[in-house]
Amino acid sequence: MRLIPLLCGLCLCAAPAGAACRLALVLGLDVSGSVDAREYRLQLDGVAAALEAEAVQAALFAQPRAHVELAIFQWGAPSQQYLLLDWTTLRTRQDTALVAARLRSSTLRFDDPSTAIGAAIDFGAALLNQRAECWQHTLDISGDGPSNAGPHPGSFPRDGRIKINGLVVNPSGRDNTDKDLSQAKTLAHYYLSQVIRGPGSFIETTADFDDFEKAMTRKLLREVQAMTVSKLTAQKNPRAAP
Repeated sequence: MRLIPLLCGLCLCAAPAGAACRLALVLGLDVSGSVDAREYRLQLDGVAAALEAEAVQAALFAQPRAHVELAIFQWGAPSQQYLLLDWTTLRTRQDTALVAARLRSSTLRFDDPSTAIGAAIDFGAALLNQRAECWQHTLDISGDGPSNAGPHPGSFPRDGRIKINGLVVNPSGRDNTDKDLSQAKTLAHYYLSQVIRGPGSFIETTADFDDFEKAMTRKLLREVQAMTVSKLTAQKNPRAAP
């Protein structure tokens, strides 16, 4: 079942006059049966710490009148997507503190061993479609194995509306022998060829979940800083593409 929790204290507030959304960002975290309790905590606590990192906060709030909107979900089998954080506007450090607290208090895990990356992409894309007014739309899929259930991740339209980035755990691994790594040398290669798409898309990697926080911090910086720089450049050059 897709469970939509009641998010206390995390809501969209009325935007100030002239405010704009420069980036709609969705984080999809793999918590399928291959992820144990310790790895689950390292992921969610890692995202919380990355959002509170000084460099990430500086990038998030670099344009006070052009904010970032964030949603976060966890995923596993084809029918398992759980919305941890509905759309939340990030304008202040208090906003990120509330998000971090929500993540640190989350405990729901999935026990189904299936890994459905395609279904996670569909779920994340539907969330991004709710924020059509934002300048850019980015979906992040974090995972430690290739898809083995549900729609194939490569079937998602590559129409440029949505950029998909990846955070790959154990990028050189081929240890998920029950999953399909055919035509892929490593998990990193699988993500590069089957998962990510869109102009400027990329993968960030980490050898294991112990360094998930550092990898997430690097990834968030690349995404938020790139959006800030590109939009500032466009504003300085009126003929530049938005």
